[in-house]
Amino acid sequence: MKYILVSLTLLIASIASAQSDFERGEVFFKKEQFNKAKPYFEAYLDEHSNDLKTLEYLGDIAGYKKDWDTAMDYYEQLVDENDTSANYHFKYGGSMGMKALEISKIRAVTYISDIKYHFEKAAELDPKHIEARWALVEFYIQLPSIIGGSEKKALGYAEELAKLSLVDGYLAKGYVAEYSDRSDDAERYYKKAIEIGGSVTTYDKLTTYYEKNNRPKEAIETANKSLQKHKRNQLNYQIGKISAQYNLDSAQGIQCLQTYIDNYSVKDGVPKDWAYFRLAQIYRNEGNKDKAMLWIEKALSDRSDFKEAKKERQEILSM
Repeated sequence: MKYILVSLTLLIASIASAQSDFERGEVFFKKEQFNKAKPYFEAYLDEHSNDLKTLEYLGDIAGYKKDWDTAMDYYEQLVDENDTSANYHFKYGGSMGMKALEISKIRAVTYISDIKYHFEKAAELDPKHIEARWALVEFYIQLPSIIGGSEKKALGYAEELAKLSLVDGYLAKGYVAEYSDRSDDAERYYKKAIEIGGSVTTYDKLTTYYEKNNRPKEAIETANKSLQKHKRNQLNYQIGKISAQYNLDSAQGIQCLQTYIDNYSVKDGVPKDWAYFRLAQIYRNEGNKDKAMLWIEKALSDRSDFKEAKKERQEILSM
């Protein structure tokens, strides 16, 4: 009996330890502390080689690090274990798609049929899978027609998106129109998306569209409307960036960038050194060499290998 109890104790301790590895990893994962989460998940996987959630977490961590080969390995195992999961197919196809973007065009072609299969399988398995349909819109519109690209198919998936989410439908149609150089249609669809949804994303799509089409005044106006509605600090940077790039409304650009710096947090996405860089650009546009120099030196003191800032510094010095 004594030996049985000892064995049971060791077994329970082993299970508890393994569970603890997973739980600790999950805590770090949810905090986006992926480097800390990874070893716990790997330890758990050593004892539970087919645990689907652990495989998925490790695949997601690899994807976050842009290690697409490793991500593909984990997602392939998930698809092998459960071929009826739309999400597994979507993630596997997505990791292959990202890998294809990093290699030569000749090698990338070999991935096309598999990417298409897994995205379409995800859409087939889950009639409400929005991400898979977005992926198919992008896949078919970006792919040259000679190797399977099709605006008609892209629009077909955009229509499917519209049935699930009218806003996503308009955004997808705008994306297709923009990619196909139907500028007026793109603008109309993006405006429709704002009218119906009014989310940060809808405003951002229209703002970016105006930037790409050399319409900075409309871009700033749209970003301003979004800022008034959503109060997101990142929009202050966007307005400042447009002001700097197009030498437009310098006073507002300076104010927005200073507000961005004062309220900055990591969640805003764009590092403060870029805001310093944009301020230097604006002051150079105004002919104020001293202030331009002050801000560009601040950018370089934050990041000494900031290539764009080094180039801007030379522009300022030549004033």
